[in-house]
Formats: sequence, structure tokens, C-alpha cells
Amino acid sequence: MFADVWRLVVEPPADGAWNMAVDRAIQLAREADRVPPTLRLYRWHTPTVTLGAFQQVVAVDGDACREWGVDVVRRHTGGRGVLHDDEVTYAVIAGVGDGVPRGVVASYRYLCAGLVEAFSEIGIAAEITQRDRGASTSGACYLQTTRADLSAGALKLSGSAQVWSGSTVLQHGSFTRTRDVDREAAVFGLSAHERETLASRTATIAPLVGADVTLNSIAEAVAAGMARGLKVRLEPGTLTAEELEAAERGADALRVDV
Repeated sequence: MFADVWRLVVEPPADGAWNMAVDRAIQLAREADRVPPTLRLYRWHTPTVTLGAFQQVVAVDGDACREWGVDVVRRHTGGRGVLHDDEVTYAVIAGVGDGVPRGVVASYRYLCAGLVEAFSEIGIAAEITQRDRGASTSGACYLQTTRADLSAGALKLSGSAQVWSGSTVLQHGSFTRTRDVDREAAVFGLSAHERETLASRTATIAPLVGADVTLNSIAEAVAAGMARGLKVRLEPGTLTAEELEAAERGADALRVDV
């Protein structure tokens, strides 16, 4: 029905549980064909760990989260924990009828074409990671590199997580401007070796393109690059009353007490 015209929703910093509930609400509305395929760009008003849908709460250190002022919420997508803070988060919600191929591997590859163009727009040459590597037991996403990630040279740049609902996929991930390695190591209880690995094997945007890059300029670049990479036209829009109501109903259940 909506073909190559997608909705662009850009939102200010918000609560972590709300952010995750909104992504899911859009997916359910898209699956019902009540909204267009959507690219949502958003931020976080408090540093927040999102745990994967099936991840144990023990993946984070509750005392450290309280000490460092970090909220913990659960997301509907899989994967390991991610600490969100100084970043623009993207969510793509689209279906097989919108051109997304069915299946996790094929859809990742398809959507990564948009992510590569988004990083190019920012000024970073990103590529799909060619092999899995990393610490298999850590609860922190950025210590594990998979072929669903993007890399800048040998450094992990961005990871993504997915969930399907019928013929519709939700994929979201981060465009991270800077990373507080000490805070991330504390909340995930990383060893000194793991902390050093996090610092030495990951990349963020500001050191690569210049410290003066802003989150607003990153968001603009992501929108332009995703549109070009996915060959769609983005039209600015807002959430519907149905989506807002669904997010209100679902947000509290995503909060995690640590």
C-alpha cells in the first residue's frame, strides 16, 4: 500500500522504556497496515541499558547502575545488553511488502545497505562485519562482533537487533557519538581485560570525524543516508494516537528492577 514512501519520525530525548515501547507499537501498527513503513530516530534523556528479550538481568550490576545513574529496560529484540547515552538510535519498521526480504540474514543485509550509506553521509567508511569474534560470555553487546554488525576497519562501529512480527521486521541500533568506557565497564561488570577490549576494539563517531559533530547533524545524516541506501522517500510524520496509546500500555512492563 505504501510502496517506497516511508514515514520519518524524529523525536527528542525520552525515557528508555517509552522508547522501546514506541518501537514495538509502530511494528504492530505496520503489521496491521495502519501506518507506513517507518524510520524512527530518537535519543535518551537518561543513560539506559536495554537488555535483549531473552537476556538475564544478572547481565548488569545493579549497584553500579544505581551509582552511575543508569536505567535498565528490556527491549523486544534479541541480542545482548547495550548502554545507550550519547547517541542517535534508529529504528526501521517495515515489511516484506515494502521490499525487505524475509529472514534474519537477508533482511540484515538489506537494511545494512541503508546503514552503510548513513555512515558515509556522516563521513565514515563502514562495512558489514565479515566474521564473528569476541567474548562469548559477556552480557555487553559491544564485546561481541557478529556478521549483523558494521565495522570501521577492524573496529566494531554499530550493532543491530531484530524482531519479526508476521511479515514485518523491527530493527534498531545505535549511531554512537562518544562512549563512556568506564561507565559501560562498571554496569556490565567487565574485567580489566574486557574493559581494555571494549576501549580498543570499538569505534565511535566523534573521534573519527571530529569532536564538534552534533547529534542533530548525525540524525540528519542518518535520514539522508538511509533514504539513499534503501531507495525510499522519507516524509516527516508523527506517531498516531493508536501508536501512542499502545506505547503507554506497554512501557511499564519493560522497566527492569535491578
